[in-house]
Amino acid sequence: MRIDLADLHPRELHHLLMSAVLPRPIAWVSSVSEEGTFNLAPFSAYTTVSIIPAMVGISVAPTRNGHKKDTLRNIEATKDFVVNVVTENLAEAMNVTSAPYPPEVDEFKEAGLTAVPADLVRAPMVGESPVNFECRLHQILEFGEVPRTSYFVIGRVLTVHVKDELYMNKEIHPSELRAIGRLGGGIGSDMYCRTTDSFVMGRPT
Repeated sequence: MRIDLADLHPRELHHLLMSAVLPRPIAWVSSVSEEGTFNLAPFSAYTTVSIIPAMVGISVAPTRNGHKKDTLRNIEATKDFVVNVVTENLAEAMNVTSAPYPPEVDEFKEAGLTAVPADLVRAPMVGESPVNFECRLHQILEFGEVPRTSYFVIGRVLTVHVKDELYMNKEIHPSELRAIGRLGGGIGSDMYCRTTDSFVMGRPT
């Protein structure tokens, strides 16, 4: 079957892409507004952009009415954010923070999470998360047209916080981290996956 993207409604296109590009890691992004209100929200279009320098990228779509999300507005204002890793035991709390709260609501409090001061940025870290990336805004790319403009936020990783018991031989073992990922777009929009079901395949020489 050949699908012409021009024939698809934006929602159908979203479901198609999100149900094929998977599993998707979850960036649990914490930020702070100019007024000092903490914000926490998950984004599952997230990837490593560069190793040297260390950079990560997060795609932030607009709200359904075409407005910028609180996370994006906070990052534009303060020029920093933190990416927190979501693990199995944090899945429910992460889900709570995905609700469309108004800007004055602190999602840390809504989810019963601990906002820990970061070392180099204004945005707080999720104390319960085992891995936190402190990031400084590098660039925001815009795609599409209003009201369906998408934003790709690129942040330079300034420092990383890792729970001591997870950091072995200069790396984090995935089976010990127990991170979760996102699946599906429409039918599978509520589906997640674990990273503990893995297999080994050596690279050819």
